Amino acid sequence: MRNIDKTKPVMVTGATGYVAGWIIKKLLAEGITVHATVRNPGNKISLQYLDDLAEKAKGNIRYYKADLLDNGAFDEAMKGCELVFHTASPFTSKIRDAQKDLVDPALIGTKNVLNTANRIESVKRVVLTSSCAAIIGDAKDCLGYPNGIATEAEWNMTSSVEHQPYSYSKTVAEQAAWELSKAQSRWDLVVINPSLVIGPGINPNATSESFSLVRQLGDGSMKSGVPSFYIGVVDVRDVAEAQVAAGFTPGAEGRHIISAGNTDFMALASLLRKKFGNAYPFPKKLVPKLLVWLIAPAAGFTRKMIRLNVGYHWRVDNTKSTRMLGMKYRPVEESIVDMFQQMIDNNFFHTAKK
Repeated sequence: MRNIDKTKPVMVTGATGYVAGWIIKKLLAEGITVHATVRNPGNKISLQYLDDLAEKAKGNIRYYKADLLDNGAFDEAMKGCELVFHTASPFTSKIRDAQKDLVDPALIGTKNVLNTANRIESVKRVVLTSSCAAIIGDAKDCLGYPNGIATEAEWNMTSSVEHQPYSYSKTVAEQAAWELSKAQSRWDLVVINPSLVIGPGINPNATSESFSLVRQLGDGSMKSGVPSFYIGVVDVRDVAEAQVAAGFTPGAEGRHIISAGNTDFMALASLLRKKFGNAYPFPKKLVPKLLVWLIAPAAGFTRKMIRLNVGYHWRVDNTKSTRMLGMKYRPVEESIVDMFQQMIDNNFFHTAKK
């Protein structure tokens, strides 16, 4: 049981990130001082939207330079904080070296933050943003779970640097976090495991992989069809709600699957067509798995990834989050429509290709 003093500053790593923006907004609204770590605190233009949030809220924001790979980079920002939100971790499909671009920043960064928590005596709790990818490696894995549904008890045992490297990076980072947490007793660790995060961003220049995926649903990239690819999705605003609840709920403990619903690409496209009609070339048909498997390398995917995911249902149980954190999830339709509308407003689609 940890009671966090809201008059003390709270640290948020990766402050310009997709999820971090909404966490910061909630903290500022509650009058909390946020210690925000960023790569370049001198770049006032890129941080202006966060300054605007602080100006309209009761809380304050202070910026600190920190790099995930630099040992000790988080010491100054963490001083005086009882609560730490570690959200910084790369999420991208554009990788040249999976170990260097994904695994090292996730693993070394997590160790750096938690080793800093070991040094800074004010820290009482760390809330780590992990992922459902640390629970499920491939959708086919669900066949081995009770009733085909994953809970917080499951761990991704099938990903590697070569296969599903993003999922592997989240898995090894979370495992390292639990090892460091169990080696001491002064602070506790609470983990948030979201599925694919969608919904509107606060950062006007958001670069999350989620935006790239949703953009492809509407820019013509998938107009010839989509594979039968099942995913879980959750609104970024709900992820922030879960993070803050995990931070300030005294009895919060362990892992928490944060997911609003199990869906697939075609269902998301149908929700967008329901709202926006034929103004954008949303996919209308499924592409056979064999064809997807054949063209996978040209599309930037491995055939193994297609074989173990397309056609298999991806399912998780979010019961713990509703019971322990009081989560009430937004409908998937609201999340995907709000996100797409924001992308339209920000000129993600220069012309509508019919």
